[in-house]
Amino acid sequence: MTKKKNGFLTLLFSLVPGAGEMYMGFMKQGVSIMSVFWILIFLAAFLNIGPVLFILPILWCYSFFNVHNIRGISDDEFYALEDDYLFHINKIFPMEQWSKRQNNIFAIALIIIGAAMLWDYMTDYFRWVIPNELYWNIVDSIPRVSVSILLILGGLYLIRGKKKELDEKEKREELMK
Repeated sequence: MTKKKNGFLTLLFSLVPGAGEMYMGFMKQGVSIMSVFWILIFLAAFLNIGPVLFILPILWCYSFFNVHNIRGISDDEFYALEDDYLFHINKIFPMEQWSKRQNNIFAIALIIIGAAMLWDYMTDYFRWVIPNELYWNIVDSIPRVSVSILLILGGLYLIRGKKKELDEKEKREELMK
């Protein structure tokens, strides 16, 4: 791997997330950055979830400055750099180490996201079945009511968990006496 790359070409390639890393010889890192960038665009367009696009400028800036930082380091530091993928799923989500409770929380989050996406999709079909004024009341109310109920249930769950924890602590203290 040669370190000294053309400065102008480095600048041009750094404008495309991942391409600059690949030009510098870090293929795994470049491919992972480029994959995340284009997969986010695809998901936002295909699933109609535009807010996920707020990640793109962050990823672009990371890639741009990463390339220029790599180009600016000394030769010894450059050769010591190891080309590795940007994300390791088992390190980000070490699911084999998660407790049953963490798995349940993750599962509930996925269910809520899926239900929200399904609701967004199904509201277009409800428009044809339900009268106009009633349709808007339902479409506006159900998500808010659902989120309110989930927040209340979550709060009750947390209170119940704290009460159980306090009760167990009292029992341990009584046994120690």
